[in-house]
Amino acid sequence: MKTTVVIPNYNGIKYLENCIKKLLKAKEQGEFQILVIDNGSTDGSLETAREYKSRNLLKLVEFSENTGFCGAVNEGIRRTNTEYVLLLNNDTEVTEDFVVVLEQFMDKHPKAFSASSKMLSLKQPDVIDDCGDLYCALGWAFGLGKGKRSDHYGRDGEVFAACGGASIYRRETFEKIGLFDENHFAYLEDIDIGYRALIWGYRNYYCHSAVVYHAGSGFSGSRYNKFKIDLSAKNSIYLIFKNMPFLQIILNLPFLLAGFFVKIMFFVLKGFGGVYLRGLGKGISLSFSAKGRQKKVSFHIKNLFHYVKIQFFLWWNTIRRFIG
Repeated sequence: MKTTVVIPNYNGIKYLENCIKKLLKAKEQGEFQILVIDNGSTDGSLETAREYKSRNLLKLVEFSENTGFCGAVNEGIRRTNTEYVLLLNNDTEVTEDFVVVLEQFMDKHPKAFSASSKMLSLKQPDVIDDCGDLYCALGWAFGLGKGKRSDHYGRDGEVFAACGGASIYRRETFEKIGLFDENHFAYLEDIDIGYRALIWGYRNYYCHSAVVYHAGSGFSGSRYNKFKIDLSAKNSIYLIFKNMPFLQIILNLPFLLAGFFVKIMFFVLKGFGGVYLRGLGKGISLSFSAKGRQKKVSFHIKNLFHYVKIQFFLWWNTIRRFIG
């Protein structure tokens, strides 16, 4: 058995059972473990997971409170001993060959840390939700292909990071680069760990033939809300501080200032300007705090080539953000 599928769950009563049923159907094509990490759910979804556990169809870890996406998946990773760990949101429905296809892809790419799937909208299956994540010099993260027709992006390729909602990871690499950073709690944690993997010289890919359907906003409830905007703003600052060496920050500073200015104006128009600015302030405070500084990725000259490659990624992804 090569893979453990880790499902973080927090009040996912609308989706969790269908997610599990689709995975059990996928077991007909290849054997894998299912591990649900419950983050203190109170809506009945924990009872759903317990029922499947009682039938020996999955394993279950129960937290008494919400530890966030990072806390949940880290516990899942620690409890696995398989070659691969597949992270899957509770609001997804996999196709029958989903796990097998991702395993085969990773087998063929030994330098890969992760492989992201082709996520389609559950409500509009002909629309792409995500084909891997990109990060650019403006300090923006965005999903490749989001909103485009499902027949787009029919080839595999490298991405900046795999989307943590439905991606496979090589477990042994976590032991070298570390687990998900729990300072994030949620949002941009997948960009962060993908960034760290690139610094170490690993690669992140998009696998077009691994298809999954995603409801979206299953954690926070909507695309724009105070909780999500606050955390995303905080983490966008922290992400830069911890992964970019000082000279790279200076090099990208004009782009970053422009990018954050545009974001501020965007959220002001949306009525969330104050929330976004407070989130940025929290990100600055976290970055200079003791717990933020201890997570800073140290620069090593042996990784210089990897930083150069990342910089070209940042510039090229800035162009891609506007040309599609």
